[in-house]
Amino acid sequence: MAGRSPVVLNQIGALVGERIAAHPSRPTVLRHEDGRPPWDIPDGVEVLLTRPLVGWDAAPAARPAGWGRGLRWIQSASTGMDVYPSWLLDGAPLVTCARGVSAVPIAEYVLAAVLAFEKRLDAVRLRGPEDWRRETLGGLSGRRLGLAGFGAIGQAVAERARAFGLSIGAVRRSGWTGSETGPEVEPFDRLEDLIAVSDHLVLALPLTAATRGVVGADLLARAKPGLHLVNVARGALVDQEALLAAIEAGRIAGATLDVTEPEPLPAGHPFYRHPAIRLTPHLSWSAPDVESRLAERILANLDAYARGAPLRDVVNVQAGY
Repeated sequence: MAGRSPVVLNQIGALVGERIAAHPSRPTVLRHEDGRPPWDIPDGVEVLLTRPLVGWDAAPAARPAGWGRGLRWIQSASTGMDVYPSWLLDGAPLVTCARGVSAVPIAEYVLAAVLAFEKRLDAVRLRGPEDWRRETLGGLSGRRLGLAGFGAIGQAVAERARAFGLSIGAVRRSGWTGSETGPEVEPFDRLEDLIAVSDHLVLALPLTAATRGVVGADLLARAKPGLHLVNVARGALVDQEALLAAIEAGRIAGATLDVTEPEPLPAGHPFYRHPAIRLTPHLSWSAPDVESRLAERILANLDAYARGAPLRDVVNVQAGY
């Protein structure tokens, strides 16, 4: 393949590094050194493959001297960009994300959470003959599923929810132009209107200055009584104290939270033992093939990069995702 033979710094992992090294553009792939700050880029590197949890949470507030020198492209293994310092998006390098790579496992997690809530699998589990009793379980057919966000994750959830007979509504921050949802998803203009009619509300929004704390006391006060909240996006979308108060008041029936603020929550936090809250450790994205799917996405972008063609999933710097 004619074109660039880039020097790539791989901070993502061994599988991705092996796949990239075998690319026809013959890249030089450098492994990230343990303990080295992720923003400390060796001279000559023009492509950075990076991810959360390699030290970006300790990044300085101001751009380090020399940052970005020689970099032409940054590929993130995550969809959300809130994990990185603002200066990573501010400057010359092109930044792409992994939009949609984990949409299917996240959608499966959402449906599992909704089913577990309606069928009350924990509550009806038998631990002895004394627990044997007849109860009426809930169902999904005819229930309303609200999607706060209708990108790759929201669309993957909607596709699977239709098979269970759920009625689906959605809001999106960029608004609607008329044909994005198809006939089986009802578009809503305001989250306040969607939460008022939803039995389950799924948060699939990016975390930005505009969405931080969007699920607060005012919004929760508008919720349909008995709402089940599912958050697979970012913990900071939710005012956690307001959520706890709404659950204690009986307005919200329960919450399934794969994300919190901070992560993990400190020892003794009431979410850990609350019977109406199911916490999981930010793993809804995980599946056996996710790393392979990520590698395929990066390889496709590397094909384009080597040819000088446009890359896929370029981050909108103004929007922040």
